[in-house]
Amino acid sequence: MNVPLLDLKAQFRTIRKEIEDAVLDVVRSGQYIMGPKVEALENEVAAYSGVAHGIGVTSGTDALLVALMALDVKPGDRVLTTPYSFFATAGVVSRLGAEPVFVDIDPDTYNLDPGLLEAWFEKNPGKAQQVKAVIPVHLYGQCADMDPILALCGEHGIPVIEDAAQAIGSTYPANTESRKAEVQKAEKQKAGSGKRKAGSMGLMGCFSFFPSKNLGGIGDGGMIVTNDSALADRLKKLRNHGASPKYYHAMIGGNFRLDPVQAAVLSVKLSHLESWHAARRGNAAYYTSNLNVPGIRTPKIAYTTGDHIYNQYVISVPEKRDELRRFLSDNRIGNEVYYPVPFHLQECFRFLGYGKGDFPHSEYAAEHTIALPVYPELTREMQDYVIQKIGEFYA
Repeated sequence: MNVPLLDLKAQFRTIRKEIEDAVLDVVRSGQYIMGPKVEALENEVAAYSGVAHGIGVTSGTDALLVALMALDVKPGDRVLTTPYSFFATAGVVSRLGAEPVFVDIDPDTYNLDPGLLEAWFEKNPGKAQQVKAVIPVHLYGQCADMDPILALCGEHGIPVIEDAAQAIGSTYPANTESRKAEVQKAEKQKAGSGKRKAGSMGLMGCFSFFPSKNLGGIGDGGMIVTNDSALADRLKKLRNHGASPKYYHAMIGGNFRLDPVQAAVLSVKLSHLESWHAARRGNAAYYTSNLNVPGIRTPKIAYTTGDHIYNQYVISVPEKRDELRRFLSDNRIGNEVYYPVPFHLQECFRFLGYGKGDFPHSEYAAEHTIALPVYPELTREMQDYVIQKIGEFYA
């Protein structure tokens, strides 16, 4: 049996006519830069996420970059984030000449640990004034524990940028204490259930539409969402060389415009996203109930079952992780390691002065985790095969 890590062709077969019509519509329109398709997607994603504004950009990486540019992050500034994420989270900080400062993860959720973030501020009172932003990552499709992060950053007057690249549509429980009552009421009205969507809690939220994401395009794409109207206007200028109107540049930006072909495809896929989330949750629940191998840790649900969207289903194995990967690959089972080298051990960040042992939870995750296929079109027969082979290996 062949079980790929992700099968985008299987997804395409279910929506082929819709996708082809959407792409052809853009080709026939002659509107190949920005235009109504991009604006429509921005409005749809903003509404879906429970925020006022969406700003389409070229990629999830550029969403983070432009968000930091909007805050005027520059050399001498610091940005606090996790050492365990896709490289872009820290890379964009260094691209602006600022210093990425790392805080370890919660070993159960792989997200930024709020207690360790608080400890950093307590240990570094003199450096807090140089912190220009905090970037929690909603890794693998589950929100970081945002209330204590928001409360702590609020005390220090530091904006929060949510790296929600893997988490569009994931939710976080309603807050009853740390945010103002009128904000709670507005969010409850938008979200319906009282839960908050990924990207809606900080000053800005950043999404990626890389093809492997739950909401993925047929190429690169990304979006920034915010409730701040002035900030949204600044972000729109920055993505278009800082120009408004055309040829009049109030600031220096770049070419970060979302392609209308991607926007058209993503609008089609957005209408199917909730059903795909549900299928992923079902597949994840099946793994968790049946992957009964001693020592293996299945993903922890930090809040409720419906909050997690399972962009990845990541298990932690006690030993022989790399040998297991080879065994699965030999048996035609797709698998991946997200991520094998934490930021503080990357060669390009040696100048920061970190070393082995500085962030033990991130290092353990890098050495012991493996992602299994969880995409919506996965069959029970395929999952049973994966479960069987993992059992065989450790037997």
